[in-house]
Amino acid sequence: MSAESRLSEELRTRSAAARSRSVPYVIGVAGSVAVGKSTFAAQLGKLIQAWPERPSVVNIATDGYLHSNAILAERGLSMRKGFPESFDVPALRAALEAIKEGERVPMPRYSHVTYDVDPANAMIVERPSVLILDGLHLAQIETGGPKRLIDSLIYLDAPEPVIETWFTNRLVPLMIAGRDDTSSFYYAFREMSDADRRAFAARVWREINLPNLRDHIVKDRAAADIVIGKSPDHSIASIKP
Repeated sequence: MSAESRLSEELRTRSAAARSRSVPYVIGVAGSVAVGKSTFAAQLGKLIQAWPERPSVVNIATDGYLHSNAILAERGLSMRKGFPESFDVPALRAALEAIKEGERVPMPRYSHVTYDVDPANAMIVERPSVLILDGLHLAQIETGGPKRLIDSLIYLDAPEPVIETWFTNRLVPLMIAGRDDTSSFYYAFREMSDADRRAFAARVWREINLPNLRDHIVKDRAAADIVIGKSPDHSIASIKP
């Protein structure tokens, strides 16, 4: 049995009681910036939909619960975007509580073009069998009340140099794509050379993402129910329940 299949069966067993009561089972996918959370969550969703019970699955990133750029600027947090204090945790917790109660909930999404919250493009979530969240600092959702809202927390782990490579390989194409799009956050970097873009990516990693990972994001690893080690090609190298 493949690592993916073993993980799928583990989650099927863990979620059986909730699904039998028609209560949404919430899976969190956490880990560093650029570790591949959204891609992994999408692949996991397909595996879950293939269970014999054919559960309904909704995937959404928690980036939509970042405070808007305007609020971050007002609070002096623009350079702390992605750190724990940049998220509206009470709003996310309230949304999860409502979903667990079977309510119809609009969850905001995030635009990687404007680099800001996109409230006009909310996803309506209504009674899924399984809700998969991917994002940063998911463990802090559980600090706001007595009821656990993420039923299984998965942490994606990889060596720091590998994640830095993934980050650079993701950021540079976004910067290139934004050169001719005046609505893109990355339009401001249109005059950069390829060397400048890579130097910029290295600086962002060194000064922002790496400290965030070491000081804050790893707390999700400590709180995780399942830690998945990833290889440089993004395949699963290990699974630790």
